[in-house]
Formats: sequence, C-alpha cells, structure tokens
Amino acid sequence: MIRPFDSITPKIAESCYIDPNADVIGDVVIGENSSVWPMSVIRGDVNFIRIGENTNIQDGCVLHVSHAGGFNPQGAALMIGDNVTVGHKVVLHACKIWNDCLIGMGAVVMDNVVVENHVMIGAGTVVTPGKTLKSGYLYLGSPCKKVRKLSPEELDYLTYSAEHYVRLKNRYTQ
Repeated sequence: MIRPFDSITPKIAESCYIDPNADVIGDVVIGENSSVWPMSVIRGDVNFIRIGENTNIQDGCVLHVSHAGGFNPQGAALMIGDNVTVGHKVVLHACKIWNDCLIGMGAVVMDNVVVENHVMIGAGTVVTPGKTLKSGYLYLGSPCKKVRKLSPEELDYLTYSAEHYVRLKNRYTQ
C-alpha cells in the first residue's frame, strides 16, 4: 500500500513495481525501474527515504529513518543509490548505501553507516552505527568485518543481480 504521512505522499517512478503487499509511507522517493517486494515496509515518517534507479528491495525488508531530537539534532535519513540489491529480510535504518551494492539476506545496517560503491555485505551481517564500508570489499559477521577484496566475478554479479530484478519486475508489470 502506498500512503501519505503528514500529507506527504511517496513519489514513485511509473516504471517501478511496488507489490500490493508492501507498504511505502510518507516522504519516500523511488527511482526508475526499481522494485519493492511483498511484506517490505519503507517508512519515511520522521525523516526522508530516497531510493535510486534499478534498485530492488526484496521480501520482508524494513527501511526506516531516525528523527531529529535531543540525541541526534538533525536525525538521519535513509539513502540508497542505483543498482542496489537489498536481500530478503534486510533492515536498513538511517544509513547511506551508494551504488552497485548487494546487501545479503537478513543483514542489519544501522544509523549513520556509509556503504561506498561496489560493496557486498554477507547474509546475517550486522553493521554497527557510524561505520564506513570501503568500496570493493566483502563484509561479513556480527559485528561486520572487512574480509577481502571482491573478485571480478563478484563485481560483475552486483550488476547482474540488479539487472535480473529489473527483468523480473518487468514480468510482474506486463
């Protein structure tokens, strides 16, 4: 369901697929050819959420933000770039994910984390607040640790995964 909060309605590109069993609420902008799959919640109520092009938010994800207040005067928005694959049951909270990344199933990425371009975060990984994940690496664990550089095949897979989900959403929207 797409619904407003405080009279701000999500802005979703026409080429997107939003599953009828997903919730997109409030100050959310989603770019061209992106997709949001069943049971995901994208809640832009106390700050804003921006999702780029060709990005997929898979089943059961929770995306939220931090409010401005005494402990965090500016609050923190959630920003996700282009060509990002967000695996099943991921939690993204008030962080920045740049382009061409893959966030593995069940990962948790917390407030004020910055994930640079071309990063792979393994399934079940917990990225603690304020951490920066450098471009070109695989991160695993709880708390997450930089494991190794991504191989050329893994870098290619980042693009493949995003393109696959664009093709899949096209099948759903025909």
